[in-house]
Amino acid sequence: MAALVLLLADLLALEASLLLGYATREVLSFWFPAKVPLEALRSIALALLFFPLGYALAGLYPGYGLVAVERIRRKVQVTFLLFLALIAWEWLFLREGWSRGVLGLALGYALVLVPLFAALAREVLVRRGAWGVPVVILGAGKSGALVANRLRADPVLGLRPMGFLDDDPGKWGLEVEGLPVLGGMGLAQNLAQRGLRHAVLAMPGAGREKLARLLQELPFPHILLVPDLFGVQSLWVSSRDLAGVLALEVKKNLLLQRNRLLKRALDYLLGVPLFLLSLPLIGLLALWIKRVSPGPAFYTQEREGYGGRTIRVWKLRTMYPDAEARLARYLEENSAAREEWERFFKLKNDPRVLPGVGHFLRRTSLDELPQLWNVLKGEMSLVGPRPFPRYHLEKFSEEFRRLRRSVLPGLTGLWQVSARSEGDLEVQEALDTYYIRNWSLWLDLYILARTAWVVLTRKGAY
Repeated sequence: MAALVLLLADLLALEASLLLGYATREVLSFWFPAKVPLEALRSIALALLFFPLGYALAGLYPGYGLVAVERIRRKVQVTFLLFLALIAWEWLFLREGWSRGVLGLALGYALVLVPLFAALAREVLVRRGAWGVPVVILGAGKSGALVANRLRADPVLGLRPMGFLDDDPGKWGLEVEGLPVLGGMGLAQNLAQRGLRHAVLAMPGAGREKLARLLQELPFPHILLVPDLFGVQSLWVSSRDLAGVLALEVKKNLLLQRNRLLKRALDYLLGVPLFLLSLPLIGLLALWIKRVSPGPAFYTQEREGYGGRTIRVWKLRTMYPDAEARLARYLEENSAAREEWERFFKLKNDPRVLPGVGHFLRRTSLDELPQLWNVLKGEMSLVGPRPFPRYHLEKFSEEFRRLRRSVLPGLTGLWQVSARSEGDLEVQEALDTYYIRNWSLWLDLYILARTAWVVLTRKGAY
């Protein structure tokens, strides 16, 4: 069912991309004098019907167990290669049979619409309870509990934990992370006979010999082994066979100079047009601020940047000029608010925020738009850990602060699209650490796409 829905979503996105490509070419007909009859699209539309074969070979139907970034990478790569094959076929064999202009424009649309339609289809399937496969977790200790927690927090991953198996009789019948401990490992055969095909072996402290024996004896076709490597990079890690010895290759992407240049190129490629397009909107918002509250429409704050250097971050003003005095009085009079401030460094009912415009800017995050100038100056990146004030950074460990200083701060980041204002200090540290250790261009593109969605839905912002 899920695979069929994804296939139909892909076909709809591909055909829509073709029609949009044709329509765009017609609008730009003054650049393309040669006419392309609508009938010429028929054979291209038929060729697009075979694209799902490529997606299937890439393991995307249904793609359970693949994180969103990896799904996007595979989908974009396969789409690009198949369109390239169509363009090459037209150039080598058909000659003017198809329109390369239409194909090129359709490719541009498809690189956006195909992943987007697939993501929307998965979201619908998740909400209807039609997404994912049941998985049993082997080991009900701390590692198993962590795995269960993470899988339940990310339903789009498609691995639905249904319970634990553990050889400790003292745990049988108990619940861990809200899931039952069904019994010992001897139940594995029974579960496999009842159709269960996926298991997560989360017993890193069991010892090499026991783990090897379990991997050999367990009857499940798909087994994920969780090693004792918590806190280590998890994306872009691949297995290697060293003459019979299992090894894991860890690619530390942000240490490679070419990747830093690629990330900077993305900042300029998207940052320049975004900055130019945002100028009229920034001007209108500045006038609104001036109308509500006397004083400057913009303000700057000193933040810690790359290498520990101090940078001046630009923002549209969302608070009263005497914001700090208002905050101090409010926290002194309200103990619950003081506790909320010490945990999140944000307040749902913030007395400093300007009425109307202030709340609008903060809920939509449009007050951050002037930081596009910081991006163009090279002080920030479009994506990265947010530049926190000094008082915020002082709550973190020196090790984490050192990790943050190793990259440019970002206009948006993984924390913003995952938790936003709902994430406390521990969540902020976990998500920023994950981003820095697992960086890739695909992760940046995913976060940028999620940023647009989160801003439009105003999820978690206040």
